[in-house]
Amino acid sequence: MDGDVAVGVKRGSDELNMYSSSPNSMTANGSDSKKQRLDESPPSRVLHIRKLPNEVTETEVIALGLPFGKVTNILMLKGKNQAFLELGTEEAAITMVNYYTAVTPQVRNTPVFIQYSNHKELKTDSALNQRAQAVLQAVSAVQDGSSPSSDQGVLELAPPPSPVLRIIIDNMFYPVTLDVLQQIFSKFGTVMKIITFTKNNQFQALLQFSDPVNAQQAKLSLDGQNIYNSCCTLRIDFSKLVNLNVKYNNDKSRDYTRPDLPTGDGESSNKDHSLLGTPSGALASYSSGGGYSSSLSLSQGGGAISPLSAAAAAAAAAGRVALSGSGVSGVLLASNLNEEMVTPQSLFTLFGVYGDVQRVKILYNKKDSALIQLSDGNQAQLAMSHLNGQKVFGKVMRVTLSKHQTVALPREGLDDQLLTKDFSGSPLHRFKKPGSKNFQNIFPPSATLHLSNIRDGVGEDDLRRLFSNSGGTVKAFKFFQDRKMALIQMSSVEEAIQALIDLHNYDMGGNHHLKVSFSKSTI
Repeated sequence: MDGDVAVGVKRGSDELNMYSSSPNSMTANGSDSKKQRLDESPPSRVLHIRKLPNEVTETEVIALGLPFGKVTNILMLKGKNQAFLELGTEEAAITMVNYYTAVTPQVRNTPVFIQYSNHKELKTDSALNQRAQAVLQAVSAVQDGSSPSSDQGVLELAPPPSPVLRIIIDNMFYPVTLDVLQQIFSKFGTVMKIITFTKNNQFQALLQFSDPVNAQQAKLSLDGQNIYNSCCTLRIDFSKLVNLNVKYNNDKSRDYTRPDLPTGDGESSNKDHSLLGTPSGALASYSSGGGYSSSLSLSQGGGAISPLSAAAAAAAAAGRVALSGSGVSGVLLASNLNEEMVTPQSLFTLFGVYGDVQRVKILYNKKDSALIQLSDGNQAQLAMSHLNGQKVFGKVMRVTLSKHQTVALPREGLDDQLLTKDFSGSPLHRFKKPGSKNFQNIFPPSATLHLSNIRDGVGEDDLRRLFSNSGGTVKAFKFFQDRKMALIQMSSVEEAIQALIDLHNYDMGGNHHLKVSFSKSTI
């Protein structure tokens, strides 16, 4: 990495020269080239931000500090890819530096470096810094709940149209639950209602604040942020609705003002609000300068992910991240199964769409229930979020996290009913190769299936007949250009689930095993 540039060393310019930065400044990310001595850089409410990407905007820099408190001044040094950010209090700056010591701050997916400045306050020439001041004024007005003055005519924020936000999650490789959204957005105000749903095979939510100003502040701060490294990107717009009508409190919808609402169709309301969709890796606890101890999951390498940027920072700075003390278990409990039909192999195939299943145990005394052990907690949560409530073998399956950390194998000779199976050495695991394309093709159960590894000479009629024999009705079919892949649409999601269980890895002869997965496309 290139060496540091002394900030603002532009001879003859008092405006910039006062901001020369000592190499002793404390860096809020351990990955910088210099190892600074912490005892020589006292905390300051002015933070120096370096290595910013080209074309970065004032709003993006302000968004780094917004979750931690009021931002009172900003100075952009665009030619040097640097900026200074002044927070309202030293305590807020300490909280921000502590947080970004644990989680690398990113702007436009580029790591940036944050450290304390030697200066206790930021004196800026408003004539030179006019645009930045206008943006800051607008943001401050949103924070304070007043309307920004537009004296300078540089930027004007329209009054917020609605307290309801429409949230779309892009690149949802890991599950995002209603409770995760509540924790992230409640930093910006009182969250009253949330409704989640899937539209066009995309997870979406409507979230209502008590005040439109809170909705505007959340949108300004969180739009475009990733909840986890490089995935689960928040896309936020104002909804045309001004009030949400929530009928049930369950894992799909919640009215926090009416805890008395029924759960609907026998679904139990998820009482455990302590899971922030936590990745597998250990959870590192750090004491923030705000005087409270907060747990954040840190990237453990090898594909583990970490909450990132303003979304997680919002929850962290609010002191609301109540994560469970140990990593999330990789074991799921599936219940309300059709005990006449279910087998360890069928559960291995279905849950294997979302993770590498290691072991399956159908319970001896309760054969409509089974324990499924996946490789880690991420995969378990992904499978749970996609499969809970799906109809399998004619019954609505319930999937929850199990208290068990592993599924025990029976002693040799004791499992005469073959209720337990070890799949740890299976060649059918979809995700054992790091960076496998399968990670990018994880979709909710859908009526349309994606077929691959189709043998030469196998035609549309052959595949239609094969899938009709699984007990369903084929509604549509389409080959890809190379005829090695195709889409096939069944008449319902339940039929598609059945076909996937029956025909994934089907031997088509000539060492060609058919690969079946859910598709986001329709024919």
